[in-house]
Amino acid sequence: MDVGTDTVEHEVMRVASLPFAAADALLSHYGLRLHRVDDGAPIPGSFWGEPEAGVIAHNVYVRGDTPVHSMLHEACHLIVLPPERRAQVHTDATDSVIEEDATCCLQIILADQLPGVGRGQLMADMDAWGYTYRLGSTQAWFERDADDARAFLEDRGLPHR
Repeated sequence: MDVGTDTVEHEVMRVASLPFAAADALLSHYGLRLHRVDDGAPIPGSFWGEPEAGVIAHNVYVRGDTPVHSMLHEACHLIVLPPERRAQVHTDATDSVIEEDATCCLQIILADQLPGVGRGQLMADMDAWGYTYRLGSTQAWFERDADDARAFLEDRGLPHR
C-alpha cells in the first residue's frame, strides 16, 4: 500500500466477529474441538505465535483477535490428517507440501460454511496476511493451480470443490 493514497488497507476478519457456536459446530463435524482463549493470554500450540491459532491433537485454540483464516488453516491441517496422526500433533502439523496445499484449499472451501465469511473474504484475507502463490494471488491459485490439492482432498473423502 502506498502511504498517502486513498487506498485503505484490507482488515482481515477476526474470530471475535464470528458466531463462536458456528465455528465450533463446523470444526466438531470433523472431530475437532475449538477452544476460546482469553484475550491477551498465550495461545497453546501456536506455531507462529499470537494471535495465530494453535493446534494440539484434536484441539484448535483461538482468541478473539485470531484471524479467521488462521483458525481455518490450523483446523484444516488437522482435518487432512488421519485421526491417529492428529493425536500426535503439537504446534507443527505437517512438513508435507501436498498436505499444506490441501490445507489451504480446504480452508477456502470451508469458509463458505461460516456466516459472514465465504471464499471471497477468506481469499482476500489470505492475500492481505501474506500467503503467497506462484500465480500471484490466492484466488488465482485456487481456481487454476490447486488440482493436486483437490485430488488429495477427494481421495480422503473431504470437500474438494
